[in-house]
Order: sequence, then C-alpha cells, then structure tokens
Amino acid sequence: MRRHRSWLSVLFWIAISFVTLFPIYWLFVISVKPAVELFSTPELLLRNVYWQNYIDVLNNPTLRGYMLNSLIISSCNAVLVTTLGFLACYALTRFDLPGKESIFFWTITNRMAPPAVFLLPLFLLLTQVYRIGDFKLADSRIGMILVYCTFNLPFAIWTLRPTLDAIPRELDEAAYVDGASPWTVISDIVFPLARPGVAVTLILTWVFAWNEYLLAATLTNFNARTLTTGLSEYVTTTGTAWGIMAAISVFTLIPALIVFSLVQKHIVAGLTFGAVKG
Repeated sequence: MRRHRSWLSVLFWIAISFVTLFPIYWLFVISVKPAVELFSTPELLLRNVYWQNYIDVLNNPTLRGYMLNSLIISSCNAVLVTTLGFLACYALTRFDLPGKESIFFWTITNRMAPPAVFLLPLFLLLTQVYRIGDFKLADSRIGMILVYCTFNLPFAIWTLRPTLDAIPRELDEAAYVDGASPWTVISDIVFPLARPGVAVTLILTWVFAWNEYLLAATLTNFNARTLTTGLSEYVTTTGTAWGIMAAISVFTLIPALIVFSLVQKHIVAGLTFGAVKG
C-alpha cells in the first residue's frame, strides 16, 4: 500500500508539473517559429528553431529601453517598498502605539481596491499636482516608482509583520541596556534575524512591479514605458506579431527566474518564519 501511495504521489506531482510548465514550453515554441508556421498544424516537438524573433527583439532599441525601464522601476520600487515596510513594521510591532491594529487594517484596504479605481486620481496627481517647474512625474521612472508604492507598500507591511512579531522584544531591551542606539538595534539585531522575511518581501514586490501592466500602460507614454506594455505595440489592425510577442514574454520570464533562483533558500524560510511561536 505504501508503495502504491508513493507511486500515486509521484504521478500526481508529475501531472501538476506538466500542467504548470507546459504553457511556458508552448510559449517558447511559439517564439521560435516563423509567422508562416504559426497558423499551420500545431506540433508539440520542435523541428526547426527560428531565432529571428529574438534577434529582432534584441536589435530593437525601443524594446531595449523598455527593458531597462522595467529593471530600474521594479528594482528601485522593491528596495524602497521593502525599506519603508520594514521600518513601518518595526515601529508598529515594537512600540505600543494607540490604534496600531486599525493602522494595519487601513494599510491593507489600499491593497483591496482594484488598481483601476486609482487610475484617474493618480493621473491627475502626476500630471497636474506633483511637478517641479516643467518636469512632471507623469511618464517618468520616478513617478512609476512612487505609484507602485501605493499597492506594494501595504503588501510589504503585512508580509513583514509576522516576521517582526516572531522576534522577541527582549533582544531589543537587552541591546538598549548595553547602550545600543535604536539604529544599531535595527541594523545589527532585528534586520539579520528578519532577513528571510525581507528577502521574500523584496522578491515578491519586485515581481509585482515587473509584471504590472494597467498602471504602466495608462500613466506612461514613451519615456517610462515598461516591457510588459511593449507587447501591446505588436497588436495592430494589420495583424498580430505572435512570434515577437512570445519572444518578449520569454524575456520577461528570464529576470524573474534568475531572481527566484538566487533567493530560493530564503523564500521557504521567510514564508514559514513566525508561523509557529514557542
């Protein structure tokens, strides 16, 4: 019975892996086919690899600019959101502030609303209110970094809260008795212990900013357009360049896979950190 159960478990996970990975494989198949073969009889196995779609993407200076914008915006936003979320969680978990539970709930309500609700207010703020001389935050990298904070910061606060709750306050008090300053306690005691949770928050907020489409498509025109919004440029009235769109999609997957592989050991530890208290 145990042997049968083990085989069933193996088959189950093989099926789950196939269902999960097959769309990625099929996306790659589409990206290495010429336009003529895309509308022929579909073949699961690759016979001839057509790399011209990837060459066209890499040789396109506009798409390279979009990719650079995505890297800068998502990376800066992830670092800023994780830093602010960590400091906010430290203040809310370490000090007996009145109404802190209400503050926690208020932050998550910003995440509950759909992003489309904020489109018009954010557009007016970026184009009319927040400007420095002739410089406007609309269609700028700084503007998009701040816009993504609206949705990623509440998520970072709620992700980091269990991590900081699991770190005993007695460690802070012992450090204060030894003469440590608040910044020393944060940097030398709390942050090293909370590193797994910080890594998880950093990677998840980075992925959210990297994959975001609606706000980037609405609040950017050319200067700060991201790689995900570049996909829409290949859907025209004369046709759709499916091969190039698939190649761009593969390029959007590569950075996320690299980042996940680098912090994989921290993800499992961070998601389970603080789940059980002694």
